[in-house]
Amino acid sequence: MRELVVLGTASQVPTRQRNQNGYVLRWDGEGILFDPGEGSQRQMLFAGVAANDLTRICVTHFHGDHALGLAGVIQRISLDRVPHPVTAHYPVGGQHFFDRLRYSAAYRDNADLREVPVTGDGPLAATPAFTLSAARLSHPVEAYGYRLTEPDGRRLLPDKLAEHGIAGPDVGRLQREGSLRGVELAEVSEPRPGQSFAFIMDTRLCPAVPALAGGCDLLVIESTFLDEDAALAEEYGHLTAGQAASVARDAGVRHLVLTHFSQRYTDPDLFERQARAAGFTGELTVARDLMRVPVPKRR
Repeated sequence: MRELVVLGTASQVPTRQRNQNGYVLRWDGEGILFDPGEGSQRQMLFAGVAANDLTRICVTHFHGDHALGLAGVIQRISLDRVPHPVTAHYPVGGQHFFDRLRYSAAYRDNADLREVPVTGDGPLAATPAFTLSAARLSHPVEAYGYRLTEPDGRRLLPDKLAEHGIAGPDVGRLQREGSLRGVELAEVSEPRPGQSFAFIMDTRLCPAVPALAGGCDLLVIESTFLDEDAALAEEYGHLTAGQAASVARDAGVRHLVLTHFSQRYTDPDLFERQARAAGFTGELTVARDLMRVPVPKRR
């Protein structure tokens, strides 16, 4: 399963319709929680996401609407005795904020929570399934965007395998060793491009934004303001709907998810109209709380 579960979509303060930020990326066996704002633990309950599902937590920066839910989520991981390690990534300059949130109340700490702060641009973790990397954004406080990239692979072709009499355990052996009884892996397979996901929150336009978004299958990006408030967006370190869509258009994004909306706007359709007016023609979602967005099928 590869999908985005949206816990909250409001910037700064919750509204009657929108909780503060929170997003869970289900990626095969991983569950990555991004920017848990206030109320994220309760939103997880509504969305059907358990603490046991989480394997990583990624915080872009330590403004409250992106981090105040950390305390509850971490304590829930302990309460539920999650049996596996959970790795936490966050800007290293906010270590004191992370510590305060982690130990903000008395509880029995049973979590195997492994802190791996972000110290600069580059890879944070590499697994056989993906590489997770970060890039510095432009915001009044230290902030990073995240990108998950699956390595390219090969898709086996059943008819070609049958043609060469390869079946059962020999299929796995061929994949591991690259050849079997004179048959090369390339003869019975075709290239399979890896998938990618990017998460870009509070930032002005800066070089990291298109770098993170480049060629993404699924891009989750803030669009705090509408285009007519571009001056406010620049002043406070945010993007408009048109700016976010222009980045996605130029980066070749397949599915664009707009989120992190200012409470001053009540009509979500305006964000979609401005994104289309900016020339983005791919799949577009204006995020709503508790919705699920599947990662697009492979090309």
